[in-house]
Amino acid sequence: MILCCGEALIDMLPRDTTLGEKGFAPYAGGAIFNTAIALGRLGIPTAFFTGIADDMMGEILLETLKASNVDYSPCAITPRPSTIAFVKLVNGQATYAFYDEGTAGRMITTADLPVLGDDCEALHFGAISLIPSPCGETYEALLDREAARRVISLDPNIRPGFIKDKPAHMARIKRMAAKSDIVKFSDEDLEWFGLQGDHDALAAHWLNHGAKLVVITKGAEGASGYTKERKVTVPSERVTVVDTVGAGDTFDAGILASLKMDNLLTKPQVANLDEKALRNALTLGAKAAAVTVSRAGANPPWAREIGL
Repeated sequence: MILCCGEALIDMLPRDTTLGEKGFAPYAGGAIFNTAIALGRLGIPTAFFTGIADDMMGEILLETLKASNVDYSPCAITPRPSTIAFVKLVNGQATYAFYDEGTAGRMITTADLPVLGDDCEALHFGAISLIPSPCGETYEALLDREAARRVISLDPNIRPGFIKDKPAHMARIKRMAAKSDIVKFSDEDLEWFGLQGDHDALAAHWLNHGAKLVVITKGAEGASGYTKERKVTVPSERVTVVDTVGAGDTFDAGILASLKMDNLLTKPQVANLDEKALRNALTLGAKAAAVTVSRAGANPPWAREIGL
């Protein structure tokens, strides 16, 4: 089982009403939530941990998890409100206005951390859930607790507009990356860290920092995966892009799903992936993400849609 740990929220996406007026419609979302949904739809045993509100919006989140075969029993259900994100789409690119003060997801603490059994092989972290307090500290504490015995996947998914204290957030990402087996960056994420060098040099930096597998996604230019021994690059699949919401989250799921299906989701095996296994992981990530960008919103593919 893979446990995805991070934000779940309601995306209010722009939609025209039946009268032709401008409006918004609620959709379940959040980067780590999207990865959990994608994994569940790919047939991978998946669970999800965050704080979820005991309200109508929380019900939408739980129903979406259930419909995609994701176990939400680790979640902390609380009377606090749901996180809401109003989304603006310009040429398929999303920008967000968040309402997150005092919400169920933001206010989880270490007292809410789940007890994990031996069936949990990997944990996935990242995105905006690592920024605020107390949830940022809570997720980092869970990673610290589990890193020695389970595969850790991290997608920093940097959103500069939400980061009020860049040095503090950068320090957290560096601490978590040092204990992670898999770290995935977009090319835009890498720019935020301000390190010098091309992608090969930056991947080497993070490998030396502690990661065993570094993945760099480059949008339409494909993605590269790096270990200490090798580099593999795969192209992106050519599709008509509707929007990019959830693309990177789905790519994360493809990597983890491939490793799980190839029986490689252990710390020693992730540290020693051969070229075929690495190429398989990147290819499935790219294939799954291509479906997501070809339709509106974060709507990852089911296994049958990509021939699994």
